[in-house]
Amino acid sequence: MEIIHKPVLLNQCLEYLSPVGEPYENNGLMIDSTLGEGGHTEAFLKHYKNLRIIGLDADPNIQARAKKRLSVFGERVNFHLGWFNDYFANFSVKEERPDIILFDLGISVFHYERSQRGFSFRKDEPLDMRLNPNTERTAADLVNNLPAKQIADILFLYGEERNSKRISAAIEDARRKSRIESAMDLADIVYRCVPAAYRHGAIHPATKTFQALRIAVNQELKRLPQVLPLAFNVLKCGGKMGVITFHSLEDRIVKNYFRNLGKQCICPPEQPICICGGSPHGQILTRKPLLPTEAEVLENSPSRSAKLRVVRKLRDVAPESAKMIMPEDL
Repeated sequence: MEIIHKPVLLNQCLEYLSPVGEPYENNGLMIDSTLGEGGHTEAFLKHYKNLRIIGLDADPNIQARAKKRLSVFGERVNFHLGWFNDYFANFSVKEERPDIILFDLGISVFHYERSQRGFSFRKDEPLDMRLNPNTERTAADLVNNLPAKQIADILFLYGEERNSKRISAAIEDARRKSRIESAMDLADIVYRCVPAAYRHGAIHPATKTFQALRIAVNQELKRLPQVLPLAFNVLKCGGKMGVITFHSLEDRIVKNYFRNLGKQCICPPEQPICICGGSPHGQILTRKPLLPTEAEVLENSPSRSAKLRVVRKLRDVAPESAKMIMPEDL
């Protein structure tokens, strides 16, 4: 089987999430929360012969590819189809808790190259962008039905697109004439409406628009703050959780959550008596995010914006402390 996607920060993941020397070294359980084509999972299973892995993915097509790739590992790997936040929210107390949890929040190259769902602005494909085919709204639904201001807000917030208002106005004008149905049509609208100097930069002028729409369609930045506390409480005490981000907003959420886990006390200043327990919930193992080497970026360009942060769990987060560690505005 041809492998399309190359996992990012693989060596750093293998080192910082290693079970070697841990109490669970001989019978550890890992959850790969973003299985994709199974690159990270395959490497962990090869390196650590006593490790078992549960792979999660919301996309049945890419999960089928991972199942085929990982079939040689037999019962050491199991699979779950669905969004990771739903999986951890419904985790049963009767299930074995994992020792290692990994999230890779990047989108697989497979989706750009082979999914035929309009993730790439270079392909004449339906403007879909759903990672899970059961997701209600497509990218075409958003660009054809949302008010121009809401589209501009999505492009600015999720894509950090400085021409967001200009692009949303062009989308509004184009959809008056006919519905925007294909990725190439949208890319052309963006290309034609931005300033000439913006058309010939380091990236295609539609790059940030497509990123923002994909994040909005799949609610990626809504799922992340939901899943981090859920996954952390499922993790065994002493276990490790790693998160790979590619977007500045993603990294800020992870950084602040991990920082709060590592605080001695998280009670607000106006709280007269400590109710959080007065000791850290986690030990941050990466004071600064781990970045790809120059060699990795040259060999695997999607890794260029990747950042890995890792935390070790010291104790569960009590319900009364949860909102102080992951406040709604984090």
